Amino acid sequence: MENFINEYFIDPIWSHSGYNVVNTLAYAVIAIAAVYAIYRAIQGRIKIDEKFICSVLWFVLLGSTARVVTDAVYSGVLEPVTPLHAWALDSHLYDYGYLTVSPGIYVVVAAVLLLSMAVLYSIKRMELLGYVGMLIWIPNFLLLLPFMQYWIYALPVLLLAAIPAYFTYRHFGNWIMAGVVAGHSLDGAATFIAIDVFHRFTGIFYSEQHVFSESLGILGGSFFFFYLVKVAISFAAAYLLTKEKMKTDERNYIALVLMIIGFAPGIRDVLRMIVGA
Repeated sequence: MENFINEYFIDPIWSHSGYNVVNTLAYAVIAIAAVYAIYRAIQGRIKIDEKFICSVLWFVLLGSTARVVTDAVYSGVLEPVTPLHAWALDSHLYDYGYLTVSPGIYVVVAAVLLLSMAVLYSIKRMELLGYVGMLIWIPNFLLLLPFMQYWIYALPVLLLAAIPAYFTYRHFGNWIMAGVVAGHSLDGAATFIAIDVFHRFTGIFYSEQHVFSESLGILGGSFFFFYLVKVAISFAAAYLLTKEKMKTDERNYIALVLMIIGFAPGIRDVLRMIVGA
């Protein structure tokens, strides 16, 4: 059993080999169970509306940004140019490890989010949730800001994400459904630009570490195919959510989970590309 855990769960983290079929399925099962448990815990206590979704997305931004700080530290891009950067390096808070890369970073950010929700709910100030996420995110963003030298490559990514999101909003008249498509379009576009385009101009190479994504890139001969599949699947998911008879909170919660699945890796890929980490 120990060899099995090392081979499929521990070694892929330290060898940077990414995901395999075994750990992908295991993490998926754990994630589904966690998503269900969280929904049952907040059901009827917290209204899952547009404001709540925006608040949670600040924590998604936090997680992706903190993950890129780890990339920047590990690759040597992040240097002690300010006291804040010196502190980040000396504290070893962002050193590459189980809690600063996937899937550990998801657990850490989820714990911070749930703790924030519990405290704010107890004092009846849930409207402050987004501000908490933003305040924690800002120092992480400031750590990356001096090293953002490849801004131009974010523009085609944002455009490729915005176009299907816009048409989704025009079709459904619902920004939450547009957010589902935006998140996955961002992920697909960031993967396409980072792997197929970025290295041609910068000499910095990236590769896909997710089993499903890599297979689609190979199958289509380009990760633009992966982008198209992400757009199509996310739009289909949005369509099914609007047609399925369910409570509004339940529909919005599922949409939020789908947004997180798209935005979390998408934002990380965009930021990592911008700093060249």
